[in-house]
Amino acid sequence: MKQLAIESITWSSHQLVLRFTLDELAFSTTYWYPETDLLELEHRFGRKLVERLFLHVALFEINKIASLRPQSIHLGRYACYLTEGLARLWTRIFEKVWAQWRYENSLPGEPPPRFADDIVCRGASPVRRDRQNGDLLLFCGGGKDSLVAMKMLERAEIPYASLAYSSSIYGSARPQLQLIDRLLDEGAPTRRHRQIVLDDFFDAPVLELYGKELGVKSITAAETPASIFATLPVLLAHGYGYAVLGHEASSNHGNLIWSATGEEVNHQWGKSVEAEKLLDNYIRTELIEDIGVFSLLMPIHDPVIFELLCRDEAAIAATHSCNVAKPWCRRCPKCAYVWLGYRGYLSEEPVRTIFGEELLEVPENYGFFEDMLGLGEHTPFECIGQVEESRLALSLCVARGLAGPRGHELAGRLAPLDTDSVIETFAQVHADSSRLPEQVASRVLPLMEEAAASCRRRLRRLSAKANHE
Repeated sequence: MKQLAIESITWSSHQLVLRFTLDELAFSTTYWYPETDLLELEHRFGRKLVERLFLHVALFEINKIASLRPQSIHLGRYACYLTEGLARLWTRIFEKVWAQWRYENSLPGEPPPRFADDIVCRGASPVRRDRQNGDLLLFCGGGKDSLVAMKMLERAEIPYASLAYSSSIYGSARPQLQLIDRLLDEGAPTRRHRQIVLDDFFDAPVLELYGKELGVKSITAAETPASIFATLPVLLAHGYGYAVLGHEASSNHGNLIWSATGEEVNHQWGKSVEAEKLLDNYIRTELIEDIGVFSLLMPIHDPVIFELLCRDEAAIAATHSCNVAKPWCRRCPKCAYVWLGYRGYLSEEPVRTIFGEELLEVPENYGFFEDMLGLGEHTPFECIGQVEESRLALSLCVARGLAGPRGHELAGRLAPLDTDSVIETFAQVHADSSRLPEQVASRVLPLMEEAAASCRRRLRRLSAKANHE
C-alpha cells in the first residue's frame, strides 16, 4: 500500500461525510450532528473555517487506515490547511497511539507515513467564539467515570451540557444512545447533544485480505483525538468554552516497556495529560483560541473514583462500559476490571443484579484477571487501571468475604499488599498534575479530597484487618 488520500469532505445541515482512498481501496466515515446545524455554523464563520475544522476531523479519522502501512498521506485540495503545527501534532499522536500497533505487529522501526503535500505555513490564525455559553460540555460515554463526573459537577453546582457519542464499531447507534440516555436520566444536564459516527473501515475484511501480505494482524485508531476534533463544531456552534472528558490518572501509565525500543506502550496514551496538553494547546493556537479541553477526573485514580461511586449506588445499574457487546459481555478485560472494582467497593446486591454471575470464577476470564493482577506479560490493552488498583480491589473482595475459590487462589499468588504505598499513590488527589481551570478546581477539588480521605480510611481498615489475621 502506497498512497493514503483524503478524497472529499462534504457536509449538509446535520451530516459530515469524509471519503478516503488507499490505492485502489475506498472507505468513508460519516458524522451526524442531530442538534447542530453545520450550514448555520458555516454562515456565521465562513466556509474556509468550517472546512479547516472538518479537515482535522478527516485527518484524525484517516489515521486508522494508516494501520495498513501506507508510505504517504495526500491531502489533495485540502493541502492548503496543512501547517507545521498540524503535521507535528498528527505525527506525534501517530507515534504514541500506534506504539501498541507496532508492538502487536512486531514493527519496532515502523515510521509514520509522511505527508506528500508541502506545508503551507508555520501556523494558522485562530478564531474566537461568537456566542458565550457558560455551561461545560461533558462527554458522556455511559460508564462509571461519566456518572462520577456528572455527579461531581452537580454537587459543585457547575452547570453542564452533555455529549453522547455512538460509533458503528460498537454496533447500532440507537441502542448505544438509549443506554447513554439511561445514565443521563440519572443526572441533570442542561442540554443533551449527540454525535453519531458511521464507519465502514473496521467492518471491512482488510486484515483477512491484505494483512498477511502487509505483515499486519491488527489495526488501531486515535479515537479520543478524533472525537475531540469532531466535537469542535458543537462547541463553536453553541458557544461552549470547554470540552470536558472523564479520563482518570491511570491513563498516564503504560502497559509495558517494549524491550525492542525502550519505549512505553500505553493503550490509553490518547487520554493522557500529555495528549490533552498537546490537543488543548493546538486548538487554542491554530483553531479556536477560547475553546479548551480538560479531564475532570485526571487528579484521581480509580480507588477514589470507586469511593465516589458509593455515594450514587442507586445509579450504577444505568452504567455500561463494554466495548464488545453493550452493556456487558462479561467476557472481556473491561468487564472483568469494572466488575472487580464494583465488587470490591460497592454493596453486594446492585453488583449481582448488574452482572448476574461471579466473573472471577468464569474460566474464560482467568487470563484477563491474571494479566490485570500483574501475573502476565503486561496489563490488557484496555482502558482499565494499573496492577495495584486491581490488586487492591481483589484484596477488598477477600476482606469482605466476597471472593470465591478462584479469587482466593489468585490472592494467594500475590505478594502482600503494601497499603502505605498504595495510599500514597492511589488514594490521593494529584491536583498539580491535572489541568483543571481554576473556576472548576476550586469547587471540585474539595469533593475529591473528601472522597480520598474516605478511601484512605477504607484502606487502613483493610490493612488492620489483614495484620490482625
